[in-house]
Amino acid sequence: MANERSVPTSRLSRFAKLGSLATGVATNMLVGGAKSALSGKGWDNKSLLLQPKNIENLATQLSHLRGAAMKLGQLLSMDAGDLLTPELAQLLSLLRSDANPMPHKQLVSVLKEQWGEDWLSRFSHIELRPFAAASIGQVHLAFKENGAQLAVKIQYPGIEKSVVSDVDNVITLLTLSRLLPKELDIKPLVAEAKAQLLAEADYTREAEYLARYKNLLADNAHFKVPSVYPQHSTAQVLTMEYVDAKSIEGITYLPQSERSRVAEQLIDLFFKEMFVFNLIQTDPNFANFHYQPESQKIVLFDFGATREITPALSNAYLALFKAGSNNDREGVLNAATDIGYFKDSLKDNYKEKVIDLFLMACEPLRYHGEFDFKNSALASNIKDAGLQLSAQSQQWHTPPVDALFIHRKLAGLYLIAARLEAKIDIKALFSHY
Repeated sequence: MANERSVPTSRLSRFAKLGSLATGVATNMLVGGAKSALSGKGWDNKSLLLQPKNIENLATQLSHLRGAAMKLGQLLSMDAGDLLTPELAQLLSLLRSDANPMPHKQLVSVLKEQWGEDWLSRFSHIELRPFAAASIGQVHLAFKENGAQLAVKIQYPGIEKSVVSDVDNVITLLTLSRLLPKELDIKPLVAEAKAQLLAEADYTREAEYLARYKNLLADNAHFKVPSVYPQHSTAQVLTMEYVDAKSIEGITYLPQSERSRVAEQLIDLFFKEMFVFNLIQTDPNFANFHYQPESQKIVLFDFGATREITPALSNAYLALFKAGSNNDREGVLNAATDIGYFKDSLKDNYKEKVIDLFLMACEPLRYHGEFDFKNSALASNIKDAGLQLSAQSQQWHTPPVDALFIHRKLAGLYLIAARLEAKIDIKALFSHY
């Protein structure tokens, strides 16, 4: 567990943190640029910005801020995937699971605010040292009088109030650094990022989704969803059954057939979410998936990023996957138009490239037999096609927000399948839907 660091709660203190980060990054760029220029290599803003010293500084400061700033850092590390340089991916991956826990004094202040002055009387014991810490909250072990173990997720103070300013500040940094294409209208995405992060900061909402998933998967032998304790939960504290399980990244020692089954069940759950539940947990962070080798159950954590899906969007994606599985370009075009990717169904070079990208992503749906995720060139092919598409940035328009979350989940599942070296008959799996 990382060292304790107090969470800055005021807008001014959080802005000052980001300001000092920007100053430090700028200084590193000037020093690195001068060295590069003196050695005759020239001055490249982008490579100077992404030098390891800056990325390490970014990871450290965002980890200290937690909340929206750190969440955006996590999104960069997860979603970019194969697009990042190994150095950048490694440093940003620091944000995926661990944050600095808040000091005991700040923790106790939060618990008194949420549970009242007699907060200690709720349990026979509660560990003040968290066993897990992430972007929006940290998790503590508690014990009931009968010995039952609970997991208590406690939100960092000031998160809800800081979301809007944190997102604006980080986007400003990215814009100034020219990492975001100026042709891309990111206003709808920024607005949605704020709405999503505010939703994730409401633990009452998360508790409701957790209970819904537990009900939806009650008869599914492959999954375990923790129970919620509403009497010990508030908008900033979520109390659940403690479930002992291994991280999904820590089961690579298991037989290949078992690893494949785990990845297969996660992809099958994605299909159920899309086409049966009309409800999807959109955060594919590896830390949200654990496994119990003894019971062979997949344990699902963190339902803050859950989104409802309209029947129309569900049907459009079903049509897209069907067309993709049949290599039907016209069908992909029509489905993508229904989803909201294009303003009309008239074909042009840009749309043809987007269709190519969709068909590429649907490759596992067309493959006869077990698709080998580890040895597939799928990720690099999608990367190359995406880079070619970015060359036509003048034709970009903002994709539908729901689509971005859905694609993020599917891309994350592909990464998990590759990490587990899974071999899955995706075509057979999809045929049930």
